[in-house]
Amino acid sequence: MLFTDRADAGHRLAESLGHLQGEEPVVLGLPRGGVPVAFEVARALGAPLDVIVVRKLGVPYQRELGFGAIGEGGVRVISDDIVRRGRLDQADLASVEHAEAAELTRQAERFRAGRRRLDLTGRTAIVVDDGIATGATAAAACQVVRAQGAARVVLAVPVAPPDAAERLRGSTDEFVCLSTPFAFSAVGEWYQDFSQTPDDEVVSLLAQASTAGASGARAAAQTAVAEESDAVTETDVAEEVAIDAAGVRLTGDLTVPAGAVAVVMFAHGSGSSRHSPRNRLVAAALNEAGLGTLLFDLLTPAEEAHRSNVFDTETLAERLADATGWLRGRFAGPIGYFGASTGAAAALRAAATPDADIGAVVSRGGRPDLAGPLLPAVRAPTLLIVGGNDPLVIDLNREAEAALRAETRLEIVPGATHLFEERGALQQVADLARDWFVGHMVTPARP
Repeated sequence: MLFTDRADAGHRLAESLGHLQGEEPVVLGLPRGGVPVAFEVARALGAPLDVIVVRKLGVPYQRELGFGAIGEGGVRVISDDIVRRGRLDQADLASVEHAEAAELTRQAERFRAGRRRLDLTGRTAIVVDDGIATGATAAAACQVVRAQGAARVVLAVPVAPPDAAERLRGSTDEFVCLSTPFAFSAVGEWYQDFSQTPDDEVVSLLAQASTAGASGARAAAQTAVAEESDAVTETDVAEEVAIDAAGVRLTGDLTVPAGAVAVVMFAHGSGSSRHSPRNRLVAAALNEAGLGTLLFDLLTPAEEAHRSNVFDTETLAERLADATGWLRGRFAGPIGYFGASTGAAAALRAAATPDADIGAVVSRGGRPDLAGPLLPAVRAPTLLIVGGNDPLVIDLNREAEAALRAETRLEIVPGATHLFEERGALQQVADLARDWFVGHMVTPARP
């Protein structure tokens, strides 16, 4: 069985786990590659998603041989047999565990971005990875999950070698594996796309999954206008869409929480795509606040191969405007734009057209200078967000702030560079964008 990518593997794995939906399980992804698979499983089962951060404790002189594992909450799983046979003293154990504990804490804080670990006490926990080679890490994760209080532990993977699969069946309450090929040499050979999963993608997926627990901002947004607006959606929408814009077929991901009264369209920058972890983290924050989002690619894959196209903001703006018309045919509420880098220029150009009627615009590390003389025609309230360590772009945005005639604010995130990769910087962007869109498209009184 060959999988297109981790998302495809997650879709297929979820079909084999449907019988667990009635148990209200918690889905736990092993970072990093297991989280995209777990995300699809959790979404299909309507289950909460978290990471299971585990660090294997390796024998000092033979690191690949584990004498135990540690997990969050002070959980320790130690093999007394290996400790005895390896003649390990307490100093050896303490040294290894201290180093791994520090890395475990760092990873958990990085991935959760301030959210608390889900309580597993008495729950059915589904541990998910993108595949198994030896099974050592997966087995350790299952032990840690049980030690954290899970009543039932299910291990689910798309692919594993037969010998590892046989061993794991005996160490969990249930083992679900879609494929156990005999000719197995590596997990990646069973995927068409097995590219590395970066930390940012893990953070983004976990943030998106947290939308299941709607925030207070979402409830307030629905209450403010639910009785007055016929644009409110009655059920959650999460689908891949095809958009005809300026004669080109574009692909996008439309997410509209039930009760949403406004949708934000994302125009990404050069070298990015609708799969950008940075934009998806922001989109997740907007979804939590009860706003819909549409992330889509303004260029086809063939067009993206020519770098000059990503700076053709006139064409990008034309396509964004056409896509806005497409969205208005499906959604009657206010529409906003979130633009990054060159995408911000496209968003401002599109917002400047006479019939645009855009509710609000947010620019992250944008190049508003590429919108040039059109800036005074923008009527939408505009928030410009720039990193404090991005001096050239700060100057460009200050000039744009002076040129814009609509309500405008420039926010500088201290210590952040152009991509806001510093710890906590992107979350500040998400918070600023959320407040701007909610404040200008949801909470004002409507006639």
